[in-house]
Amino acid sequence: MTATTSEIARPTRIIVVGGGFSGALTAVNIARLSEYPAHITVVNDGRPVGRGVAYALRRPEYLLNVAARNMSAFPDEPDHFLHWLQTRSEFGSLSEIELRERFIPRQIYGDYLCSIVQHHLQSPGGRTPVSAEFVTSEAVDIEPREPGCVVRLADGSALEADRVILATGNESPSPLPGSESLADHPAWVGNPWQPWEERLAGLDVSTGAGVVILGTGLTAVDIIITLRTMGWLGSIHTVSRHGWFPHAHFRGIEYPEFPPEDLDLATVGLDGLLDLIQHHCAILNERNENPAIIVDKLRPHTQRIWSGFTREERLAFAGKHAARWNVYRHRIAPVLHAQITGSQLTGQLRAHAANIEVLEASRDRILVHLQDRQPLLGHLVINATGPATKFTATRSVLLQNLLRRDLVAPDETNMGVRVDSDHTVVTAGGDRSPWLLALGPQLKGTYWETIAVPELRGQARRVAETVLGSAATRDKHDQLVLEYMI
Repeated sequence: MTATTSEIARPTRIIVVGGGFSGALTAVNIARLSEYPAHITVVNDGRPVGRGVAYALRRPEYLLNVAARNMSAFPDEPDHFLHWLQTRSEFGSLSEIELRERFIPRQIYGDYLCSIVQHHLQSPGGRTPVSAEFVTSEAVDIEPREPGCVVRLADGSALEADRVILATGNESPSPLPGSESLADHPAWVGNPWQPWEERLAGLDVSTGAGVVILGTGLTAVDIIITLRTMGWLGSIHTVSRHGWFPHAHFRGIEYPEFPPEDLDLATVGLDGLLDLIQHHCAILNERNENPAIIVDKLRPHTQRIWSGFTREERLAFAGKHAARWNVYRHRIAPVLHAQITGSQLTGQLRAHAANIEVLEASRDRILVHLQDRQPLLGHLVINATGPATKFTATRSVLLQNLLRRDLVAPDETNMGVRVDSDHTVVTAGGDRSPWLLALGPQLKGTYWETIAVPELRGQARRVAETVLGSAATRDKHDQLVLEYMI
């Protein structure tokens, strides 16, 4: 029988590059939505598919930054994570109300994601016409082929595909001045997600041994909490431009005055938005209420506001206002915030608001030279400055190869890869790629909000719909009834 045009167009060989939240949930959504046979290959770097960097470390002190009520992996099933937690014995004594507001250890959330992957991609039983396999390797290049493409792996092997989905996650931190000469230095940790805890064993706090953390964001909080858990008694110094730590989550109030009902936030521009925020923050301060309520109220509108900004406004926001936005937007569990505050009150932890001029080796230690400040001497110095944000400077071999051959292009802010509205990659020539899609942190320049679960779960479903054809998946979505027996 001769295949019809629609049957030929169906992508049956789908490769997902990256096995973190974005990649795993995209593969899962393809499996749960597809109505025709297909084969998914997830190319991952060795961590269990679903855990990624964020949920890979088995450290119970690392907590989610969002309460359990908003951490479902599926936008169409808001209580999915809560129902899964209720099957765990350690939460059996909690009421549903308590459980909804609990900040769960990230390792347990990793268990949740792995269970979803296992259910949809690894369990036999004919629940889906889609098969799946996991390949432990690194994708280093993608070459067009008619039809489809070929994904080249670091071990020299190759995989043929009809569609490839880039879910490569965050970049590692950008190099700092002087760090290029510190790669093998025993006191230097250039990537905070690589093991560093064992290096503390040889440090003698009686000699004034100290840890210097470059950055004061979420990763810096993780490091400080780990140092406390390990019983570190030496000094801890943090350095960032403003010296601000993330704020704690809080119980907000109803504030119907914002945003104004008669105002389209996507049309006010950056200056108008800043004036509006300043006005309402002043009102909340007068009422002795937390002005971060404004950030929460902006959450449903953020991507529309960002899309309405000009290129210059986006760059201005990222350069001048993003630090304060992140402090209020990416908040942490109150129990973690209390630990940070406690360490500051005892004097063990000191935050320095300064620019880093250069890093310099000093025997078995590292000098951190600061602008207009005394240098800091670290027995262990950790780069927690956050993911690199200049897309064309990516250190990913895969992305550099795609850039070199114009198969991908930077967005207009150079914060990430350029995509169309359905997540199809746009080439350097301005054409829609016939086989490449992208999601996750690489879309920061397009969406700004693209690292948290509520945004990523929506992207994962959207990419799956694009790959499969949204009309077909929309009908099936109404019939989905998922049962998890973990």
